[in-house]
Amino acid sequence: MAGNCSQTLLLRAAKEGNDRVVELLLRRTNTYPNMEDTCGRTPLSWAASGGHVGVVKLLLGQEGINPNQLDDYGRTPLSWAAEEGHDRVVKLLLELKDIMPDRKGGKTGTPLSWAAKMGRERVVELLLGREDVHPAVADNAGRTPLSWAIESGCDRVTELLLEREDVNPNFTDKLGRTPLWYAAQHPFESLVKLLLEREDINPNIADYRGQTPLFMAIQFWYYGETTVEKGRCQPQYSRQ
Repeated sequence: MAGNCSQTLLLRAAKEGNDRVVELLLRRTNTYPNMEDTCGRTPLSWAASGGHVGVVKLLLGQEGINPNQLDDYGRTPLSWAAEEGHDRVVKLLLELKDIMPDRKGGKTGTPLSWAAKMGRERVVELLLGREDVHPAVADNAGRTPLSWAIESGCDRVTELLLEREDVNPNFTDKLGRTPLWYAAQHPFESLVKLLLEREDINPNIADYRGQTPLFMAIQFWYYGETTVEKGRCQPQYSRQ
C-alpha cells in the first residue's frame, strides 16, 4: 500500500532498510526524523512495515520521534509492523513508554485487528500480553479482531482471542454478522466447531439480510462448490 508516495532521501532509505544512509542523514542538523511523505507516512512507518530493525532503532533514538503518528490511512508504525508480522519491531515499539498500542484512525482497526486479520500469531500474543490493549475494539465497519481472525482462517489466533473474557463471541458488525457467520460462510470447519463448543455461543443470529450461519453453510453445500477459499493460515477442509 502507498507504494507511489513521493519521498525524501531519508524516507526512501528507511523504506529500503539502509541503516548506513539513515545514520548519516540523521547526523545532519537539518534532517527531520518525523518528515512525512505525500501519503503521510514517516521514516519510522516505512521502516516498521519493512521489518528493518536497525533503522527502527536508529529512528527511535532520535529526540522528538513520534511512534504514534497517524498517516493518511489512519495507520501507525505499530499497525504496519503488526500487519506484516514483524514481531521484533513490534516488541521494540511496545517497549516505548509513550506507545499507544490501540491507536487507530479513519476506518481502520487497531494493530491487533491487523495482526489478527493476517494471522500473525506471535504479534497477537505480544499485543494481548499488554493490559492497555483491548481485544474487543471494533473498526468503523464493526469488525473486531475476533471477526478478522475468523476470516483469516487461523485457528490459533482465534483461540487466543476466545481465551479472553472481554471478547464477545456473538458480537455483530454493522451488517449483523457474527464471527460464527464468517466461519460458516467459507466454511472453516475447525473454527465452526471451535465456536459451537462454547456454551455462550448463539448460532441463530441473522445478518441484515436474515441469513444465519446455518443458512450460509447450507448455501455453500447446496451450490456444490468444488473449491473453498483458504484462509491465510490455510486450514484443512473435509467434504463428506
